[in-house]
Amino acid sequence: MIGKKCTYDSGGRLSAPVKKLSEKYELVDVCPELSGGLGCPRDRNEIVGGTGEDVLNGVARVVAASGKDNTEKFIEGAQVTLREALQKGIHVAVLKSKSPSCGKHAIHAGAFDGTMRDGSGVTAALLQRNQIKVFAENEITKVIEVLKDI
Repeated sequence: MIGKKCTYDSGGRLSAPVKKLSEKYELVDVCPELSGGLGCPRDRNEIVGGTGEDVLNGVARVVAASGKDNTEKFIEGAQVTLREALQKGIHVAVLKSKSPSCGKHAIHAGAFDGTMRDGSGVTAALLQRNQIKVFAENEITKVIEVLKDI
């Protein structure tokens, strides 16, 4: 079910272009944060001290607004997502912008004040490390071009 309600505030962030893409291609709907053991609703989380790549390298942390360190849950969710992608032979991922898991070009900067920083979330970084092409939901035309070649 594309657009499931899995955000920190129990909302859904259905992207019309992604929904349209699902009418033509088989999409696998995952939420790395739920897969990593976080509930819904949950505290907002942001990457403190870097990007998803830095989290994977052990030099940044994913922290909830309450101060709780959820780094291991974000890494676990990313690993579950990667395993599923590899098992299903997935080569392309369309992920949600700004998320500490799924953000592609920009993520919240770790101050819980709306500030953004360049970089990817934990899952996006892990998928990219494993040669899965990652796109944000506003890059559907690029996704379609890549899918034509697969």
